[in-house]
Amino acid sequence: MTQHADLAPDTLTVAAGRPPREHDSPVNPPIVLSSTFHETAPPTGSDRIYARMSNPTWDPFEEALGQLEGAALPALAFASGLGAAAAALSLVPTGGVVVIPRHAYGGSVSLALAEEARGRLSVRQVDIADTEQVLSQLDGADMLWLESPTNPMLEVAETAVLTDAAHAAGAAVVVDNTFNTPLVCRPLDYGADVVLHSVTKYLAGHSDVVLGALVTSDPELRSQLTSYRTLHGAIAGPFEVWLALRGLRTLALRMERSQANALELAVRLEQHAAVQRVRYPGLPNDPGHERATAQLKGYGGIISIELGSREAADALVEAVRLWLPATSLGGVESLVERRRRQPGEPKTVPEALVRLSVGIENVEDLWADLNAALSSAANTR
Repeated sequence: MTQHADLAPDTLTVAAGRPPREHDSPVNPPIVLSSTFHETAPPTGSDRIYARMSNPTWDPFEEALGQLEGAALPALAFASGLGAAAAALSLVPTGGVVVIPRHAYGGSVSLALAEEARGRLSVRQVDIADTEQVLSQLDGADMLWLESPTNPMLEVAETAVLTDAAHAAGAAVVVDNTFNTPLVCRPLDYGADVVLHSVTKYLAGHSDVVLGALVTSDPELRSQLTSYRTLHGAIAGPFEVWLALRGLRTLALRMERSQANALELAVRLEQHAAVQRVRYPGLPNDPGHERATAQLKGYGGIISIELGSREAADALVEAVRLWLPATSLGGVESLVERRRRQPGEPKTVPEALVRLSVGIENVEDLWADLNAALSSAANTR
């Protein structure tokens, strides 16, 4: 893997994963659409052999993401974020224990609970912002699963403290870095063993692919995760990976605009009469502000607001005209969703909570639409 240790992260999003600089070589890596590869000799570990094991189109994206996360090894692309989460959970031994946030990506929590239901492992759910509670659950644990800020409550964990404590207890640490991206936080720098991304979200950034990725600097862990991907067929399509790399090129610009928009909207939402509560780590009075400021290089593009009732929240989602009512997040477009409409959402998430994924549109247009919808929803009981 060609390293660019001297480059800033925003430059790295553009420079990493490029073809060699040779006469008449392409600027962008090509898409290789082949299910198999020419082989005449007995295969070695570096041979591609078959597209379930390897594809040249994966390499540039995996190289770029690995470098962005500060890893010593390339990332591993998966068919989806949940496919990547399944591979990460496979590191927990049979009969083992995973400590996981009560609020986190629903797919990861549901998968862990499903594994518990069939007797493969045990799950301890915690309030990840309550450091003492998390520490009390690490005894006998095999894995600590971190997500910070959490989805959708935006709770902020003491990542370094919890990572050190987990290692001292003999547990591996997996960090879902989807909300932050490597531009806001690099969990490997805090000692995390594996970093998870739903590439579908900010990394690809255009709501047009479903992909996941894992990143580690540990050769043995990477070997185990690679084996899981190959044997379970959790592989990414070459075209989707190529699109993700193309999306990665503008990650820095998109994150800059999304975060600027989110902060401005959060400040205004705090003052709106129809909004009872705003959660955004960039607000000085947010419970996670101090930790986020100390640990992160930004506050992200996600805001959660609580309205007066479930009916008001539904009315808001129905009233917007520019914001798109849809699940997912991290695309160029702004999305809005009442999270408890999802059947698997924890009951600790308020019925009237609305998650806003702030895109890159003009902030005044976003505010005008949101303000009008909020004013309309305020009349709903």
